[in-house]
Amino acid sequence: MLTLAWTFLKIGLLFFGGGYVLIPLLQHLLVEQYQWLSLREFLDGVAISQLTPGPLAILATFTGVRVGGFGGGLVATICIFAPCVVLMLLVGRYYTRLKEIDLIRITLDGVLPAVVGLVASAAWSLGATLGNLRQWLVLVAAFCLFRFTKVSPMLMILGAGLLGMLLP
Repeated sequence: MLTLAWTFLKIGLLFFGGGYVLIPLLQHLLVEQYQWLSLREFLDGVAISQLTPGPLAILATFTGVRVGGFGGGLVATICIFAPCVVLMLLVGRYYTRLKEIDLIRITLDGVLPAVVGLVASAAWSLGATLGNLRQWLVLVAAFCLFRFTKVSPMLMILGAGLLGMLLP
């Protein structure tokens, strides 16, 4: 439980940008290093987390439950959210003044290209798990719908799930 708590506390300290930038790190830690999840379970956890509030953070709960039951889920969830809650309590009231500080603005501008690179890396890693033409067609359709329409990602995920049920 201590390893679980410490792992998600560290992830919580880095959790920004909606969490998608952390998919490569999460995959490395949860699948490869600790082997708490198989790659398929990891992808299922990412998919499930998309259907809930706080998308990727829910992967912590999923992993915690798989590793340590209800208590593990509780520990992982608290630990991944604790750093951002504390940070927002401390920084939130001073945000207007902080965003005007050149060093902070320049630092955040420097982080942006790395975030884009990490998201691209996550997409590459996750795409490598697609196994057949139908899955690739769903990927292309979802990309086009997301990029060129205003269709809700939630509807796309539910639609893809329905397609998976109807066309096994």
